[in-house]
Amino acid sequence: MEQQERIRAMEERLDRLTAWQRAAAALRERLPQAEEDARVLSDYLDSPEWRRDHADDEAGLLPPTLRRGVLSEDGIFCALEVQRELSEAWNEREERGSSCCRKTP
Repeated sequence: MEQQERIRAMEERLDRLTAWQRAAAALRERLPQAEEDARVLSDYLDSPEWRRDHADDEAGLLPPTLRRGVLSEDGIFCALEVQRELSEAWNEREERGSSCCRKTP
Protein backbone atom coordinates (compact mmCIF):
# COMPACT_ATOMS: atom_id res chain seq x y z
CA MET A 1 0.00 0.00 0.00
CA GLU A 2 1.36 3.36 -0.99
CA GLN A 3 1.98 5.89 1.81
CA GLN A 4 -0.77 8.38 1.01
CA GLU A 5 -3.26 5.58 0.36
CA ARG A 6 -2.35 4.02 3.73
CA ILE A 7 -2.75 7.33 5.53
CA ARG A 8 -6.16 7.89 3.89
CA ALA A 9 -7.27 4.37 4.86
CA MET A 10 -6.14 4.86 8.46
CA GLU A 11 -7.83 8.27 8.57
CA GLU A 12 -11.10 6.63 7.45
CA ARG A 13 -10.75 4.06 10.21
CA LEU A 14 -10.10 6.78 12.78
CA ASP A 15 -13.16 8.68 11.55
CA ARG A 16 -15.34 5.55 11.88
CA LEU A 17 -13.96 4.78 15.32
CA THR A 18 -14.53 8.27 16.69
CA ALA A 19 -18.01 8.39 15.15
CA TRP A 20 -18.81 5.10 16.91
CA GLN A 21 -17.43 6.48 20.17
CA ARG A 22 -19.59 9.61 19.90
CA ALA A 23 -22.64 7.42 19.24
CA ALA A 24 -21.76 5.21 22.23
CA ALA A 25 -21.37 8.28 24.47
CA ALA A 26 -24.78 9.55 23.37
CA LEU A 27 -26.30 6.17 24.22
CA ARG A 28 -24.54 6.20 27.59
CA GLU A 29 -26.26 9.47 28.41
CA ARG A 30 -29.60 7.73 27.85
CA LEU A 31 -28.76 4.76 30.09
CA PRO A 32 -30.54 6.15 33.19
CA GLN A 33 -33.80 6.40 31.22
CA ALA A 34 -33.34 2.88 29.88
CA GLU A 35 -32.76 1.59 33.41
CA GLU A 36 -35.92 3.36 34.59
CA ASP A 37 -37.89 1.87 31.69
CA ALA A 38 -36.55 -1.58 32.61
CA ARG A 39 -37.55 -1.10 36.25
CA VAL A 40 -41.08 0.00 35.32
CA LEU A 41 -41.47 -2.92 32.88
CA SER A 42 -40.22 -5.38 35.49
CA ASP A 43 -42.70 -4.00 38.04
CA TYR A 44 -45.49 -4.24 35.45
CA LEU A 45 -44.59 -7.85 34.64
CA ASP A 46 -44.91 -8.74 38.34
CA SER A 47 -48.21 -6.90 38.77
CA PRO A 48 -51.84 -8.01 38.83
CA GLU A 49 -52.42 -5.55 35.97
CA TRP A 50 -50.06 -7.47 33.68
CA ARG A 51 -51.74 -10.77 34.58
CA ARG A 52 -55.16 -9.26 33.80
CA ASP A 53 -53.92 -7.68 30.57
CA HIS A 54 -52.33 -10.99 29.52
CA ALA A 55 -55.50 -12.96 30.35
CA ASP A 56 -57.64 -10.50 28.38
CA ASP A 57 -55.27 -10.85 25.43
CA GLU A 58 -55.42 -14.64 25.61
CA ALA A 59 -59.24 -14.41 25.73
CA GLY A 60 -59.27 -12.25 22.59
CA LEU A 61 -60.72 -9.25 24.40
CA LEU A 62 -58.13 -6.76 23.14
CA PRO A 63 -58.44 -5.08 19.74
CA PRO A 64 -56.30 -6.72 17.05
CA THR A 65 -54.75 -3.35 16.16
CA LEU A 66 -53.36 -2.86 19.69
CA ARG A 67 -49.62 -3.46 19.87
CA ARG A 68 -49.07 -5.86 22.74
CA GLY A 69 -45.55 -7.20 22.62
CA VAL A 70 -45.38 -6.21 26.26
CA LEU A 71 -47.77 -9.06 27.02
CA SER A 72 -45.17 -11.59 25.88
CA GLU A 73 -43.23 -12.80 28.92
CA ASP A 74 -40.36 -13.88 26.71
CA GLY A 75 -40.19 -10.47 25.05
CA ILE A 76 -40.01 -8.62 28.35
CA PHE A 77 -37.60 -11.11 29.94
CA CYS A 78 -35.28 -10.89 26.94
CA ALA A 79 -35.35 -7.08 26.90
CA LEU A 80 -34.73 -6.92 30.65
CA GLU A 81 -31.83 -9.36 30.41
CA VAL A 82 -30.22 -7.42 27.57
CA GLN A 83 -30.66 -4.18 29.53
CA ARG A 84 -29.10 -5.75 32.62
CA GLU A 85 -26.10 -6.92 30.58
CA LEU A 86 -25.66 -3.53 28.94
CA SER A 87 -25.90 -1.70 32.26
CA GLU A 88 -23.37 -4.04 33.85
CA ALA A 89 -20.96 -3.60 30.95
CA TRP A 90 -21.20 0.19 31.07
CA ASN A 91 -20.84 0.27 34.84
CA GLU A 92 -17.81 -2.06 34.77
CA ARG A 93 -16.18 0.10 32.13
CA GLU A 94 -16.79 3.24 34.15
CA GLU A 95 -15.35 1.60 37.27
CA ARG A 96 -12.19 0.70 35.33
CA GLY A 97 -12.08 4.13 33.78
CA SER A 98 -9.71 5.28 31.14
CA SER A 99 -6.67 7.45 31.70
CA CYS A 100 -6.61 8.53 28.07
CA CYS A 101 -8.43 11.55 26.78
CA ARG A 102 -10.72 12.09 29.76
CA LYS A 103 -12.77 15.21 29.49
CA THR A 104 -12.57 17.50 32.46
CA PRO A 105 -15.68 19.36 33.60
